[in-house]
Parts: sequence; C-alpha cells; structure tokens
Amino acid sequence: MSASGGTKAIVAALGANLAIAVSKFVAFAFSGSSSMLAEGVHSVADSGNQALLLLGGRKAKKEATEEHPFGYGRERYIYGFLVSIVLFTIGGVFALYEGYEKVRHPHEIEAWYWPIGVLVFAIIAEGFSFRTAVKESNAVRGKQTWSQFIRTAKAPELPVVLLEDLGALVGLVLALVGVGLSLITGDGVWDGIGTLCIGTLLVVIAIVLASETKSLLLGEAAGPEVVARIREAIVDGDTVSRVIHMRTLHLGPEELLVAAKIAVRHDDKATEIARAIDAAEARIREAAPIARVIYLEPDVYRESSAAPAAPTAD
Repeated sequence: MSASGGTKAIVAALGANLAIAVSKFVAFAFSGSSSMLAEGVHSVADSGNQALLLLGGRKAKKEATEEHPFGYGRERYIYGFLVSIVLFTIGGVFALYEGYEKVRHPHEIEAWYWPIGVLVFAIIAEGFSFRTAVKESNAVRGKQTWSQFIRTAKAPELPVVLLEDLGALVGLVLALVGVGLSLITGDGVWDGIGTLCIGTLLVVIAIVLASETKSLLLGEAAGPEVVARIREAIVDGDTVSRVIHMRTLHLGPEELLVAAKIAVRHDDKATEIARAIDAAEARIREAAPIARVIYLEPDVYRESSAAPAAPTAD
C-alpha cells in the first residue's frame, strides 16, 4: 500500500483498538456496565476493520491477469465498503440493542473505578491514534476542508480511519458521561442512554462511509484539477490541436484510466499521428503519474464529433 493509503495510521489504530478492547471487556466483567460492553464490541469491530483495510491493500497489489486486465486496485474499495457494513452491524446495531436492554432493565454499576479508569485510558490511546490519522491525512489533503477530503479522497483508508477514530473518541466521551451520571444518580438508565447514543453515532458514521465507498466502487472520475492537467498536456498546439472529448476513471486509488478523442490535422500521415499520440501519452503521464492506462483516438475535428462533450469533472 502506498504512503497515501495511510498504512501508518491503520497500524496505529489497530494497536490502540486491540489494547482498548481488552481493557473494556475487563471493565465490563468487574462493573457490569453496558456502555463498557458496547464499547468493547466497538473496539473489536474497529480492530477487525483495520485488519480488513490492511488485507485490501495487500490484495490490491496483485499483478493484472487476463481475467482482470486492469488489475486489482479496486480491492481497496471493496474492503472499505465491508468496513462500513461491519461498523453498522457489529458496532452500531449491537450497541443500540444493548442500550435498549439496559434502559428496560437498568442495574447499578459495580466497581465504578474500573469503567472510569478504562475510559480515561481509552480516550488517551484513541487520541494518539486519531492524531496519527490526522497527521497522515494532512500530508495528502492539501487545502481541502475535512468534509471535502472525506468526500473526494480516492484512497478509502484514511477517511475510514479518521471517521472511526473520531467516532471512537466521541463514543468514549458519551460512555464516560453515561457511566458518570449513573454513578451520581444511582440510576443505571443513564448507562443505557449513553450506550444508545454510542450506537446512533456508529450507525451514522457507517452510513457516511458506505455512501462514500459505494461511489468509489461504482467508478469515480479524476478530480477537476487532474482532469485540467491532462487536457492541457494532451494538446501540443501542433499535431494535436484540441481534445474533442475525454473520460477518466479510477481503476484504484493510484491508477487512472484516460480515454480521449483528440483532433489532428486532416493531412497528417499515419506515422506522424502515431508519434503525436506517443508524445501525448508521455505528457499525460508526466502531468498525472497515476494515469497508467491511456487510450487516445485521433480524429479530424468537426462540431458534430465534439458531442457528447465530457463533463467538467471528468
């Protein structure tokens, strides 16, 4: 997986979640807190999610075959989508069920120092993991806002880890509030309410992740800036006079397909056109190194041949 895939952030999150999961289950065993049980399952689900992301990155490296001539880059999108499903079912739905049961049948929290101590430890550990994810994301998001970065990122790993860590931090705070109110009031219902809030949060995050990774699975074009660089690189003002229309498609986070019909002079010879296409391909790869698969079709420009025009955000 490339550096932009956020391997460091994934490994940091995996280590933190495994340690936190063990501590939460120990706290649940001693205190009986449903928030601790929900949070423990959440951490196990998150650990499985990071393992899935690492597996997807490894599978995406496989060489192209005759059956899959464009390679396996989209494996990363598939595993990113699986993560959203796991987060929704094992994380969110389980927490909602556990919270509902605790509200219906509340009981006092025993050995209060266990859940409090574990929650404080977990917040610190998740904070370090989230800090790593933010640092890795800042290296690639440029001037984009966080919302724009999550919506437009072509590599699914960093947005997934970012949202997971953010959800974990907010969930831990909710669990701490729920346990604290239960201890102060002596009413275990607050622990159940905190668990319900955690479940709702996880379901919302899972839906956002599913929506974004589904779009990547369906096939997204390159961003507007990349498209503009490719258009500019194709035209040399001599043999290639304009781009009649163009389509781009991400075969994976770091692999782009470019297909374009280009205008050449009607009196050019076949050898001249072939050399012009080779030169245009070289310019495209220099302007956009992720353009691995390029198909350029020469044509004589006519108004009718320009339709259908490519959308602005190819």
